[in-house]
Amino acid sequence: MSDKWLCADWPAPPGIIAGTTLKGSEFALPAEPRLLNQVHGARAVRIGSPEFDQAAPEADAVIADRSGDICVVRTADCLPILLCSLDGQEIAAIHAGWRGLAAGIVEATLDEMNTPAGNLIAWFGPAISQAAFEVGTEVRDSFGELGRIEAFFQVNERGRLQADLFGLARARLRRRGVLRAFGGGLCTVNDPQRFYSYRRDGDTGRMLSFIFRS
Repeated sequence: MSDKWLCADWPAPPGIIAGTTLKGSEFALPAEPRLLNQVHGARAVRIGSPEFDQAAPEADAVIADRSGDICVVRTADCLPILLCSLDGQEIAAIHAGWRGLAAGIVEATLDEMNTPAGNLIAWFGPAISQAAFEVGTEVRDSFGELGRIEAFFQVNERGRLQADLFGLARARLRRRGVLRAFGGGLCTVNDPQRFYSYRRDGDTGRMLSFIFRS
């Protein structure tokens, strides 16, 4: 890891560059990325498609299959998920907060990708940890169809719930056949030196999680 960005630790094929920028860093990507208008929904767009031609496409995931295209999402507690095919020909970046996960952003992204799920690997960037993420029962109820949902929501001493974004995302990926997921465990709330956190600081900056093929 440099002092500007956190390099994704996963077995990506040669030529794939991926990671998350650190708080306050000015990390220069090889080209100016097109940013999404992230709305905590379940829409994925592909770079080069008519849907992507908008100034800021309203979506929470971006897919690419051309050399030089950069997939980027912004987060400050939500979970960034990067995807890559085993041959490096298709990549994606997902903005996955609890609302997006419940709405189906993981499934929507996989549906838009050409690579079979079994030929994809995933990397989880820094996000709010279960210990720091207290929520109400309405959040748990939004995931009711997932099955064994209690594993991802632990009751705390106040009778509220601690939600596991990493676990929820991993379960969504596994259910659709993406069995190799790496990263996770880096908490944005508990690391103020390296990461922005909306829950900790309120109005704050954003990290960029990115993936491209050089």
